[in-house]
Amino acid sequence: MKRKKGAYALTGRHLVRHENQHDNDVSNMLGWFHKHFKRVSSSPHEGEPEHRNPPSTSFARSPSPFPSALKPTTNPLQSALTSSMRWSRKYDVFVCHSSEDTDIEEAVRLVSFLESSPQSLRCFLSHRDACPGSAIATELCQAVQDSHCRALLITPNFLQDNWCKYIMHQALSEPMSSRNIPVIQNLAFSEYPLELKYIFYIDLNKNTNGYTLVSQSVLNYLEDQVEKEKALECNTTPPARE
Repeated sequence: MKRKKGAYALTGRHLVRHENQHDNDVSNMLGWFHKHFKRVSSSPHEGEPEHRNPPSTSFARSPSPFPSALKPTTNPLQSALTSSMRWSRKYDVFVCHSSEDTDIEEAVRLVSFLESSPQSLRCFLSHRDACPGSAIATELCQAVQDSHCRALLITPNFLQDNWCKYIMHQALSEPMSSRNIPVIQNLAFSEYPLELKYIFYIDLNKNTNGYTLVSQSVLNYLEDQVEKEKALECNTTPPARE
C-alpha cells in the first residue's frame, strides 16, 4: 500500500509538472498564433488586390516611367516670343497714328501697354523712334517692313492725314492681312475706310479691353508664324537613312 501510495504521490508530482509544462506550451503557442495572425492581418491576403490610398501627388498616376510633372512641355506663347522668326524683324508692332495731340496720347498709352510685361512687345512709335532729320517717308516705310504687325489707330484725324493714309496703303499692299490690326476710335462705321471693310478691327469705344485685344492679335500672329515655320521644316527635312 505504501508503494502504491508513493507511486501515486510520484505520479501526482509528475502530473503537476506536466500540467505546468502544458500550460507553458499552450501559452507559447497562443503567443505565436497572436504574432502570426497580427502580421498576416496587417498585410494583404494572398490573391487579393492590395488597397492603398493613392499618393497626394500625380506622379503615381503617370503612365510613363517618368513623373508627368517633369515632362518637358512646350508653351506656344513662350516659343513665339523666343523664336528666331520673331527676332528676324526689328519690331513686333508698328503703331501708325496721326500727328494730332489726342491721337499721339492714345498711341503712347497703347504702346506703353504693349511694351509692358509679361509680353514686352517691341513697338515702333514714329515721334519717338524716327531719327530727326532723316527722310521720313523712307524711314517709315522701312519701319513698316521691319515690323511683324501694324496697328493702325484710325480716327477722324487719321483719315485727314496724308502720311497716315500713305502708310495704311503701304501696309495693305501685302496680301497677309492678319499683320494689319485696325484700331478705330471716335469713328462712325460709315466713315470707315473701304480698304479695311473686310478686315477684323478693334473698336476702342466699345471694348474696354481693346489694348489687350491688340496685344493678343500680335501674339496670335507670332504663334501662327512659328507653327508655319515648324511645319515647313518638317516638310523640307530629308528622310533618315535606314
